[in-house]
Amino acid sequence: MTATQPKILIAIPLYNHGKTVLNVIERCKKIHKDVLVIDDGSTDLKKDHFKDINIKLIRHDRNLGKGAAIMTAARQASKLGMTHLVTIDADLQHNPEEFLLFKQAILNSPETLYIGKRDFTSSAIPSASKFGRSFSNLWFRIQTGQSTGDAQSGFRAYPLFVLENLALSEKHYSFEVEVLVKAAWAGVTIKDIDISVHYPPPKKRISHFKLFLDNVRLTHLNTRLTLRSFLPVPHKKIIKKNDHKFSIFKPLKSIRIFLAQNVSPFHIAMSGSIGIFLGTLPLIALHTLVILMVAGFFRLNKLVAVGTSQLCMPPVVPAICIEAGYFLTHDGTFLTDISFETIGNQGLQRLYEWFLGSLIIAPVLSFLSFITLFLTATAVSALSKKS
Repeated sequence: MTATQPKILIAIPLYNHGKTVLNVIERCKKIHKDVLVIDDGSTDLKKDHFKDINIKLIRHDRNLGKGAAIMTAARQASKLGMTHLVTIDADLQHNPEEFLLFKQAILNSPETLYIGKRDFTSSAIPSASKFGRSFSNLWFRIQTGQSTGDAQSGFRAYPLFVLENLALSEKHYSFEVEVLVKAAWAGVTIKDIDISVHYPPPKKRISHFKLFLDNVRLTHLNTRLTLRSFLPVPHKKIIKKNDHKFSIFKPLKSIRIFLAQNVSPFHIAMSGSIGIFLGTLPLIALHTLVILMVAGFFRLNKLVAVGTSQLCMPPVVPAICIEAGYFLTHDGTFLTDISFETIGNQGLQRLYEWFLGSLIIAPVLSFLSFITLFLTATAVSALSKKS
């Protein structure tokens, strides 16, 4: 982590953008002295391409991928005693002068990972780029429960300790998705910085994104990350946050701790009511996975949602649902014969009644839990402010 004054290295990953990279370098050098170019096996560069520019240069013998180039830059930055790595693309898509926005942000919050959120309001932006960014943003939200405006942007500011402490395996464009998700899991704060963007006319546009292969890589990565996000196994933290486990046996203490972490009474109540709603449904062996997925997508507190769902464990809530389902399907009578015949041999029928009954009981319990949690959390918050 960065207790000292931040030292920033601008890194320009380069692959066959010889016509534009010199412009990017020159403009970066005018505003910042420490600039590194990582030539990732380019084949369009002249022998003396960089002879008139005083820069640090590292070459890969062959094309290893953008992620590999960024990690090469991170290792070099560490050797040079840097604390931060700011990456900018070599194709003039970004405005190098906007590095100053990242520099100021780093000075204000050195442990934050910043992403340049590109302005996509122009009609010149390709529809495929707009869709790709929205698609990546959606997956990021599902996988982390957080939001970003541009999960695909290559203009970023990385605290070096993030790149040094995460287990990263991707080498290509998919690297930039992987590092964001795993950084969020690790407790790193991620923020957007509004930046401009330049897309040249289609005939002059050069892209090395391999439509089939890179999309396959991204699909495989998103599948792995999404499945991992559903597992109720804690992620490795590189920034410690006081995550408190919600306990149904100590609800007031749990609520007090969450309120101290700036979790609002409404947020606590919504998280708990979703946990109760999903916990009531007959999602046998899938409750925790579904709750984590839904809570993550709607940016609710997963700990509260999973914790309150434990109130719906058998036998009480399922029994109430079965009775409600039985009542609906048997002319207003209740199931009173609890035997091997009614529970065992008629198991599928009871499961159907559980499902049917849960459609009534789940909304009712969810509403009651929301009111209870909201009023309790509001009261605890008011008492805490007075004391």
